[in-house]
Amino acid sequence: MRLLKIDSPEPSNISYLWNFGSLLATCLIIQILTGCFLAMHYQAHVDFAFNSVEHIMRDVNNGWIIRYIHANVASFFFIFVYGHIGRNIYYGSYKSPRILVWSIGVIILILMMAIAFLGYVLPYGQMSLWVNLATVITNLLSAIPIFGQDLVELIWGGFSVSNATLNRFFSLHYILPFLLAALALAHLIALHAEGSDLITIFFFFLVLSIMVFYYPNFLGHSDNYIPANPMQTPASIVPEWYLLPFYAILRSIPNKLLGVLAMFDVSRIRGNQFRPAMKVAFWFFVVNFFILMWIGSQHPDSPYLEIGQISTAFYFIWFLFIIPLIGLAENTLMDIATESN
Repeated sequence: MRLLKIDSPEPSNISYLWNFGSLLATCLIIQILTGCFLAMHYQAHVDFAFNSVEHIMRDVNNGWIIRYIHANVASFFFIFVYGHIGRNIYYGSYKSPRILVWSIGVIILILMMAIAFLGYVLPYGQMSLWVNLATVITNLLSAIPIFGQDLVELIWGGFSVSNATLNRFFSLHYILPFLLAALALAHLIALHAEGSDLITIFFFFLVLSIMVFYYPNFLGHSDNYIPANPMQTPASIVPEWYLLPFYAILRSIPNKLLGVLAMFDVSRIRGNQFRPAMKVAFWFFVVNFFILMWIGSQHPDSPYLEIGQISTAFYFIWFLFIIPLIGLAENTLMDIATESN
């Protein structure tokens, strides 16, 4: 006999992993606010961009803390996003009736990566210039047949990274977060009305404060404190840490032309907590993701190149073969057990 005849709206697998949505909303608000203040003092010009960032750090009242908050919250943003995606993969939240929610989330992730890359170019240090010049733009867009190189030059505004490039990137980096907020609104509109997530938000603020005040450049790259020089290539060219897994995948595939992958999960069971084989496969995927992140930070030499290719192959095999095969095996065993009973 129940003491209270009330059906609780919470799912049976409720945990702190369900807090990522509110933490991501907090990060987005912080990024938009700090970004607006930084834009007041930033100059999108190849001759003044680096110095304007130093001006913010040295001369603007509390400019250093605004910039460090903006830079470190970007890292926490991706930490929470990857955790959010991992939880949804584990609990099968990409299945019906949440297919539309998952699809919007994939668009948000792609948009976040674009915004992060655009922002990484703006300080116009050595790494900002060479990540743009030598990796992402040239590797991705120049792979498009026939007009790929023309598209690169259109985005650059010339034959190389120039003042036009910086102006375009700054404009897009300022505008796109508002589009991101519009996409995120569907996830947030009816949630967290009672302030039940303040515990994790306060803990996030505590960790963020430690990072900002004691280790502000821990997740950055020292080469980006050197003014951009097109005539001098850095010893290693790496994007920000949260783009490293995808950079490793990009670097491991010689062809560069990739399609968009869907998730082909045919299992009748939704959450991995009831699927022992899928639970093991999920953690293999997580470990492989961290291996890709590590490989992306290394030089493209042996054995890192071979490890990256193996990890990239596993990344796509996991989506295309492992998920559907485990689902088919589970469905077959379930049918056999049902018929025998």
